[in-house]
Amino acid sequence: MSVKELIAEYGLRPNKALGQNFLIDENAIERIVSLALEPGLPLLEIGPGLGALTYPLAESGLPLAAVELDGALSKILAEKLPENARVVNRDFLKADLKELHGLLGGGEITAVGNLPYYITSQIVARLVTGGLPIRRMVLMMQSEASERFTAAPKDKNYVPLTVMSQYLFEISEALELGPASYWPQPEVRSRVLVFDRVKDGLPAGLPRLLKAAFANRRKTLVNNLSALGLPKQAAEGMILDLGLSASVRAEELSVREFIRLEAAVRQ
Repeated sequence: MSVKELIAEYGLRPNKALGQNFLIDENAIERIVSLALEPGLPLLEIGPGLGALTYPLAESGLPLAAVELDGALSKILAEKLPENARVVNRDFLKADLKELHGLLGGGEITAVGNLPYYITSQIVARLVTGGLPIRRMVLMMQSEASERFTAAPKDKNYVPLTVMSQYLFEISEALELGPASYWPQPEVRSRVLVFDRVKDGLPAGLPRLLKAAFANRRKTLVNNLSALGLPKQAAEGMILDLGLSASVRAEELSVREFIRLEAAVRQ
């Protein structure tokens, strides 16, 4: 049954406030599902909507937890999914990650989702920093939002989440989707990014360091690091030891340079 038929059958309307644009492109669905399925890896789906990805993912027989905020959609999904799949009617940004992980058996997992445009960064930040042992993520998002995860230093989209994501994952673009791939049609294009884990976890002080370093993009890194309680002379010495100019700004540092700086600050 198509998305439009399901909506008509249950008397539903897409909720703009929740960013509901349902994927209807069968080729894209098949591609995303094939990227998300790995032998033995349970699946965490964020924002399943009416189940365009959920049903084919569940057919794999792998344990699946689908986190959906909309109560009406959650009920429809729960009625139609097999026993290996469970719907969790909750806001992913507030959900207990340990509980979700427990539902999936407690081991490594794959995360997949058609992310609401307006909270894409918040969702990915929670996946990146929440401590879940995610081996792979297959995430569909607005093209503009995707640039935060592939940006290079000196790019306006290069932000703390860029650094943390690129440290933990190798990130690649799998496909690009136009408005016609969704119903109702959005006014923007979308991309599917694949995140493959390459590191076990973030250095303990990295999130705090990045928050301070990017607090004011117009200021030099030396000045921004004062928020960490570092004397200006000490901060300047650390930056010079990296082979960088004392006038460098946070957006100019590579991921590797931030990791080295974090280690220096921690000592």
